[in-house]
Amino acid sequence: MIGKYTAKVDEKGRLFVPAKLREELGETFYVTVGFHGKRHCLTAYTKEDWEDLQTKFKALSISQKSGVFGFLFNNAVECTPDKQFRFLLSSNLFSYAGIERDVVIVGQANQAEIWDAGAYADYEQEMLTPENLLASLEAIGL
Repeated sequence: MIGKYTAKVDEKGRLFVPAKLREELGETFYVTVGFHGKRHCLTAYTKEDWEDLQTKFKALSISQKSGVFGFLFNNAVECTPDKQFRFLLSSNLFSYAGIERDVVIVGQANQAEIWDAGAYADYEQEMLTPENLLASLEAIGL
């Protein structure tokens, strides 16, 4: 998944799935807590990637399951968009990510992140420096 898309939370707490992401996310996908450093966002996983995470989670010890990884599952919601390609999220997820109305959905390889628009603008401004871009390119061998 790639790209950056804007959306709004409607009065019923639903978000619209951008056309470019509909096919990649599929008919059913999962949304849970996400983060970048100390910044909070939400992460959307395809059904296949979510099942892979569940398999990895099941293989963990009890003490590992009680850690942060468990919160991915505790706070997750299964999303099946309606005919207008809107999906509902829980109020605790909106609260966690600080989302009120304006949203940015960002493709991140095999997942998508859902951000409060203001928080994402701040994060993007902080991260889009020549030094950070160079470090990212070097990290993947370019």
